[in-house]
Amino acid sequence: MTNVSCPALMISAPSSHQGKTTVTAGLAHHHRRSGRRVKVFKVGPDFLDPMILEYASGNPVHQLDLWMVGEEQCRQLLFEAAADADIILVEGVMGLYDGIPSSADLAEKFNLPILAVVNASAMAQTFHAIAHGLATYRDGLSFAGVVANCVASDRHAEMLGEGGSPAIPYLGSISRDQEIALPERHLGLVQASELKDLESKLDVAAYKLLETKILDLLPAVEFAEPETTSYPRLLEGLKIGVAQDDCFSFLYPANLNLLESMGAELQSFSPLNQSVLPDVDSIYLPGGYPELHLDQLQDNLAMRRSIREHFESGRTIYAECGGMLYLLDTLTDKEGRKADMLGLIPGHAFMQSRLARLGYQEVQFPSGFVRGHTFHHSLVQPRIAVALRARHPLTGQEGEAIYRIPGIYASYLHLYFPSNPVAVAGFFLKS
Repeated sequence: MTNVSCPALMISAPSSHQGKTTVTAGLAHHHRRSGRRVKVFKVGPDFLDPMILEYASGNPVHQLDLWMVGEEQCRQLLFEAAADADIILVEGVMGLYDGIPSSADLAEKFNLPILAVVNASAMAQTFHAIAHGLATYRDGLSFAGVVANCVASDRHAEMLGEGGSPAIPYLGSISRDQEIALPERHLGLVQASELKDLESKLDVAAYKLLETKILDLLPAVEFAEPETTSYPRLLEGLKIGVAQDDCFSFLYPANLNLLESMGAELQSFSPLNQSVLPDVDSIYLPGGYPELHLDQLQDNLAMRRSIREHFESGRTIYAECGGMLYLLDTLTDKEGRKADMLGLIPGHAFMQSRLARLGYQEVQFPSGFVRGHTFHHSLVQPRIAVALRARHPLTGQEGEAIYRIPGIYASYLHLYFPSNPVAVAGFFLKS
């Protein structure tokens, strides 16, 4: 087998909200502006961070996850990126050692050097104790360095520059600046398409990196060629309409690639902005933010009628999370405003202020397990029976419900399609 070498770096941290996405996006933006082809990956099941990273790099951002994606598919994605890119950036998830498997597990498996980002606000020399702990907590990892984020002043930066740990190089500091802050809402960052000043934020972030030694980090990594993966052409000639707009946007690029690899022809459409569904055999309604677009979804009577006619003609619909909420009779937001949805699944959903479910889950189908995750603030009250139940892979506890009526599969789960192509094909074919 052939090995391919490419500069690569994992950006991680001691916890969430340290600035991983800002630093990764700033790096991608800088290298892209410098004429380099940048491929960025995100560890774990995330949709919102990858939108920012895709904008910064100019390329789709795939997930790397040793459980959901699997080691061999991670190897394939990295090998393909290394053969095509000038630099690979991987943004970690949560803290470096958090989760089973963790970002550290992925870094060790593929020999990825780690850049640690630490929010240094309200600390000085303790910053180096945290950095030392990250670097020495376990063997088998390579650290390219650590950078201090959210630094308050020149004097603060001077204190952080005093001392340091021999276990991890200190690469400098990034000053606190609202101009590079990425706004958040429930579920995570605001979508890239909604940030009108994203380009200027990335310009400032990239400029701030010039004040550190981070841009000098181009450690070469060798990536081994994986076994070739081929997919059955079970969807040959099938036309699938994929909802894609500010409301329905939680899509893994790997899911769309798999459908095309199995022979499907994909056509995007917008339930928000279009009045007629394309001429398709099946519909894919992904997750997103229907609760933020209640009036527009309700008032688009022509699209609602078009989707209902699609279903009534015997064609299929696959929906997950926000897509499932759109199939219900009504959806009520946190302020109590209720709107009519498609009415194809009898029942109602209600938004709440706290998280309802979070974590990996898998579903057993006749052809095997399909893996994915769940992350939502709403509660659903359907008036149909549960067809299947997901389970938590570590505990075996009961997870999300899968609802099945002729022509429809729907659940809260965001499934990773390549984990079981045969089962996934069944979501889109007539039963």
